[in-house]
Amino acid sequence: MIRKLSLIISLFMISSSAFAQNWGGGIDDEDWSFGFNFQYISAEYKILKKQNWQSPFFEELNSFGVSYDPNSGAPVTARLNSISSKPSQGFGLGFVMNRRISENFDLRATPSLIFSDRIVSYEYEPMEPINVGNGQVKNFQTLVDKKVQATMFEFPLGLKIKSNRLNNFRAYWLGGAKYSIDIASKKKTSDEGETAVNKLLKNQQNYLSYETGIGFDLYFEYFKMSPEIKLSYSTNDILQHDNTAFANPIDKLKLRQLTFSLIFQ
Repeated sequence: MIRKLSLIISLFMISSSAFAQNWGGGIDDEDWSFGFNFQYISAEYKILKKQNWQSPFFEELNSFGVSYDPNSGAPVTARLNSISSKPSQGFGLGFVMNRRISENFDLRATPSLIFSDRIVSYEYEPMEPINVGNGQVKNFQTLVDKKVQATMFEFPLGLKIKSNRLNNFRAYWLGGAKYSIDIASKKKTSDEGETAVNKLLKNQQNYLSYETGIGFDLYFEYFKMSPEIKLSYSTNDILQHDNTAFANPIDKLKLRQLTFSLIFQ
């Protein structure tokens, strides 16, 4: 009786293991596989400042430009105390295109549409209001937040290095590069005719980043789900250097992005 029971249990375990290995619809055996993803994004800037970044700005006469020369016109900003960037949240949707190279290596692309704003905060020394004539008084803010609104199309291409599959679980590491292009309406980035203090902080329209991350393939009966976390970092300065009180103190602006994705294939 014990032998029969042991044989039945052994056969059940073998059949269960074989069935588990087939979960996921056999997607790992296909040369090409496709899917989609949902992304949660946290983005912030790494800010490299110029040597004279604290200097106040003055409005150039008969223009909306700025100057360091106090004789050029009325003050635009007070002396800077700090420039910082706090993480801001966004989301994305995308497709997955996966090319199987071998049992443990895949080439993967995930073209995505990203909605993610970024913020740069300027803290100024307190400054007394000044009389600009005609009974008007100009006040100076001590804290100014400049939001960069971005709607990005991103094309990441990376190498996926996978562990051996253990029943319905597999871990992986991902590394590669990403091309990003801003497809936002020009109205959101146009500040023509605005006063010096209302000028926008603008980014380059396209740039490259390198990225790395880890994830897990979880196999269900008819599909595979992969929770994944990635870090990306722009390779070059992405600041658009125009003559404004908000761009001039910055030497270089680089984007750091943390992305959590749920991928379905």
